[in-house]
Amino acid sequence: MKKVPKFKTDKEAEEFLEKDLSGLDFSQFKPMRFEISKKEASLNMRVPAPLMEAVRAKAKAQGVPYSRYVRMVLEEDLRKS
Repeated sequence: MKKVPKFKTDKEAEEFLEKDLSGLDFSQFKPMRFEISKKEASLNMRVPAPLMEAVRAKAKAQGVPYSRYVRMVLEEDLRKS
């Protein structure tokens, strides 16, 4: 099974998608969440600098902005309740 290569441009990605993808290893993909609902309220809080640095690092590792990461953590915790 072939893996998806890293692309440097959108054009490279588009050209890859034009090929036969039937032999592609789909286990390498992660689920993607799309933000559709309107954000009507805001939250402003102060946290210690080390906590903020850790949040930003985790968000970066997941490839999302840190504010979205915080929202995802809150949503996940509330889903468990």
